[in-house]
Amino acid sequence: MQFPTKLFINGNSSGTSDRKPIPVINPATEEALCEVASASERDVDTAVTGAQKTFENIWRDYAPGKRADVLFAIAKALREHAEELSQLESLSIGKPISDARDEIAMGARTFEYYAGAISKFYGQTIPVSRGGFDFTLRQPMGVVVAIVPWNFPFPIATWKVAPALAAGNCVILKPASQSPLTALRLGELAAQAGLPDGALQVLSGSGQQMGDALVKHPLVRKISFTGSTSVGSHIMQLAGRDIKRVSLELGGKSPNIVFADADLEKAATSSPMSVFANTGQDCCARSRMFVERTVYEKFVEIFVQSTRKIIVDDPAKPETQIGPMVSGQQREVVEGFLQTAKTPRHKILCGGDRPSRKGYYLNPAVLLGCETTDRVWQEEVFGPVVCIRPFDNEETMLSEVNASPYGLSASIWTNDLKRALRVSKRVESGVVSVNCHNSVHVEAPFGGFKQSGLGRDLGMAALEGYTELKNIYIAE
Repeated sequence: MQFPTKLFINGNSSGTSDRKPIPVINPATEEALCEVASASERDVDTAVTGAQKTFENIWRDYAPGKRADVLFAIAKALREHAEELSQLESLSIGKPISDARDEIAMGARTFEYYAGAISKFYGQTIPVSRGGFDFTLRQPMGVVVAIVPWNFPFPIATWKVAPALAAGNCVILKPASQSPLTALRLGELAAQAGLPDGALQVLSGSGQQMGDALVKHPLVRKISFTGSTSVGSHIMQLAGRDIKRVSLELGGKSPNIVFADADLEKAATSSPMSVFANTGQDCCARSRMFVERTVYEKFVEIFVQSTRKIIVDDPAKPETQIGPMVSGQQREVVEGFLQTAKTPRHKILCGGDRPSRKGYYLNPAVLLGCETTDRVWQEEVFGPVVCIRPFDNEETMLSEVNASPYGLSASIWTNDLKRALRVSKRVESGVVSVNCHNSVHVEAPFGGFKQSGLGRDLGMAALEGYTELKNIYIAE
């Protein structure tokens, strides 16, 4: 299989970087797939300058219908190359191929959604006390930097690139060093679909130096980042020097709340994949479970039975549900969390061990006996570990749910509509799912409270986040 390995700058795959290339490792085999170019500060300046030129001279002045046609064409190209993109994603990060195919399809839908949204995104006319005519415009910002993580590389790239382009901006896309392949291919396919040269630049590479250069570049107007809370805080500090616009989707420690009146069988059999999908490498993972005491033992029994049935295997197999972790280093981080939970009061009911095979695999672990002061309960593990605690009353449970510094996603299981509404309002999370675990919809805003970030991806809210709101008043 041929791999994209060069930077994508000003409409061309470029090998200009003088930095040492970065190996891309297949987590299922622990072997290198290829080596990918690592952008230098010179490459950053070339890309940003080129994007600004394209913005000023071409892209922002495209008629909305013409811009929509280009985004629809990109979506079509993604569908035509869906299997290639799925294989690239699965090979580079160990994602089960069935999940990769779903995520590539979602990326295409994202471009289709924002292509259609362009003609439905507009300002307002406002009656004012002075008379005259007052109206607002939504105008593009200019050059936007999109920095995406390695756990969902392709869909999150499209969540940022598609609305930014739809709003009339030009984009510098920075993929994670572990997962650059589908981002580089996206740049190539977008150009082939008719996107003007320079409207989308893709810079692979690693290290804080390149990221800082992107954030600090004087021509960059906004940074949209998905990743860890610590890096998000650093980006926010750098961006604050020039008052650049920032949107951040950061860490999570999401709760899963099960009341006694819920459909227990459905809740217990579906909840394992709410935390173990993508090998637990998901900021929406429902890794803190609160179960009402009267059904606690039964729930745990069904949950563990369901967990043991999960297929942990080669990501290339269509039946595989969980593949390897992204790297040996990430697996060791997760194992470190489990080490802290090896005390007499903790009980690992299953998992936490390495399968006897090559690759960065780790069996999903179910942990009981956690206190709210435990590190494994408080911090984002980013691996296949769930902690389950019983609760006796709603108020105490909600205080523990909201004690976390994070607030990204949450699930609530109950058949009492009043309770569902009451608890949904009280839980401090940007996304709440009732009787399911669906956090993400292309059509709806996605983002967090507190240290889980600010701003929103997806839905029409994302378009707002990539524009400046201008008010114009014309006197009579």
